[in-house]
Amino acid sequence: MKKRTSFLGKPIRKDPLLVGAPQIVEEDLKELEKVFRSGWWVNGPYVRALEEAFKKYIGCKYAVAVGSGTFALHLSLDVLGIGPGDEVITTPYTFPATTHVIEYLGAKPVFVDIEMGSYNMDPNKIERAITKKTKAIMPIHISGRPCEMDKILRIAKKYRLFVVEDAAHAVEAFFKKKKIGTISDLTCFSFDVTKNVAGGIGGMVTTNKKKYFEKLASYAHFGFSQREFFLPYDTVYPGYKYDMSEFCAALALNSLKRVEKNLKTREKYWQMYNQAFAGIPEIVLPNGDQDSRHARHLYMVLLKFEKLNCPREEFMKALASLNIGSRIRFTSIHLHTYYRKKYGYKRGDFPVAEYISDRVICLPLSPRLTKKDVNDVIKAVKIVVGYYRK
Repeated sequence: MKKRTSFLGKPIRKDPLLVGAPQIVEEDLKELEKVFRSGWWVNGPYVRALEEAFKKYIGCKYAVAVGSGTFALHLSLDVLGIGPGDEVITTPYTFPATTHVIEYLGAKPVFVDIEMGSYNMDPNKIERAITKKTKAIMPIHISGRPCEMDKILRIAKKYRLFVVEDAAHAVEAFFKKKKIGTISDLTCFSFDVTKNVAGGIGGMVTTNKKKYFEKLASYAHFGFSQREFFLPYDTVYPGYKYDMSEFCAALALNSLKRVEKNLKTREKYWQMYNQAFAGIPEIVLPNGDQDSRHARHLYMVLLKFEKLNCPREEFMKALASLNIGSRIRFTSIHLHTYYRKKYGYKRGDFPVAEYISDRVICLPLSPRLTKKDVNDVIKAVKIVVGYYRK
């Protein structure tokens, strides 16, 4: 069939609908004003309140707030002593921050491919990637669906490896009956503006081990011997200025209070999408594990371009012309210029990650949306699929 001309649809709504737009709540503005007027803008009472609330929500013993999810990952690896010559096993299907932090410490990210159904690390491919230099495994719970943590932890125990979870998408998630954030040595969360608990920016590390908590708390603030600014302190490690803003902590604290209610809204919209797209052969829907709880962070659909007369970019531009946003969330890390040049990666090295990253787009999913917004997305996707269908 002859390729169709570019889609020139008229907008189906007045304002563009963004992917992951944050929820705007009047109470948040009041809290931000309190922070502003207090004059205490960094690493103060709101940060401590967030740590306590998050610890209670997750069910862990310790939680340390930091300035970003990237800081959380970097700090965690440093606390575990990861350094030059070490290897950390992770997946190429993630945001670059996951692998950048390994590079920061002079260690090497070692990739294993992902599963076709979950888009998460394939635990059956981990052992063949382990060498004498391997020190840790870093699984990523993509879109909020938990990895197969029981298999990963068995492998880690067998080879005496640390496990650091990248749970940026998974605040609400459970693996079977275990809350994400209570399972591994360290678990890292993000409070970026798009996340389910949003602070604009910020992060958290959770652990059940006191020795890790003490190091985290110290390393996150210059390596000082204690956290209270008004007491004498000593430098015990060349740490970092990874403090969290009080403004971000106030937003994240309020967002955490709404997280379970918002999850129900996300679930409702998720099911609306699933029902609407179920009969469309050009779309593969996200799936979940019935034994675990999905955090419903990203609604990711896989487009079957063998059934469509357009590349992905043109499909997304067509949605945009209707005022519906979409997003390419992850390009497999081994295909990024830095990692290709440094490690010699090429297409074909991780075929599942490549297949998924070439075809998946994210559609709007947020408690800020209305049913009308969701129906607009559904309408737009159906229009564009219909236009480009072979």
